[in-house]
Formats: sequence, C-alpha cells, structure tokens
Amino acid sequence: MISPSRQGIVVWLTSLKYARQLRRFGHVQYVSKKMKYVLFYCDQAKVDDITNKLQSFHFVTDVKPSMRPFVNTEFEDAKPDKAKEYDYKLGI
Repeated sequence: MISPSRQGIVVWLTSLKYARQLRRFGHVQYVSKKMKYVLFYCDQAKVDDITNKLQSFHFVTDVKPSMRPFVNTEFEDAKPDKAKEYDYKLGI
C-alpha cells in the first residue's frame, strides 16, 4: 500500500481547549501553548477541504497550509566553502 503524500497545516486558535478537536482532521504534531497554534499533518488531497472547514469554526483565528511540498529542495551549482573543504580533508 502506497502512503499518500502529507502536508502540514498550522491553525491559530483563540483558546487551547479546542486543540483536541483538531485530531479528527489529521495527525497533530505540535501544540504551542505560548502562541496558541496547532501544527498537524493530513493528506495533501484533502488540504483545501480541511482549511475551508477549519476557517468556519468560531475558535479558529487563522489557517495556513505549509508550502514545503511545493518548494524545490534540490540545489544546483552549490559551491562549497574552501575553508570547510580544507577542514574535511584534514579530518577536523
């Protein structure tokens, strides 16, 4: 079975007592008590539906999906630092 690609969603709340309700939308990864936000992951195909549903709740102040799946992480022509390259050759 191939696992579906996942995408993170950050949800800012008015109160943290509603953080437990977000578990039904995906896998809750992190809850910030100081800044009152929840980071959770869900299937990438369901992100638009989930963000629209979350914005309709009275306890949600803002919803932002992660852009990481769309950012290219393969870098070309990256020139290594000469000092670090020298240190690696020496085994430091």
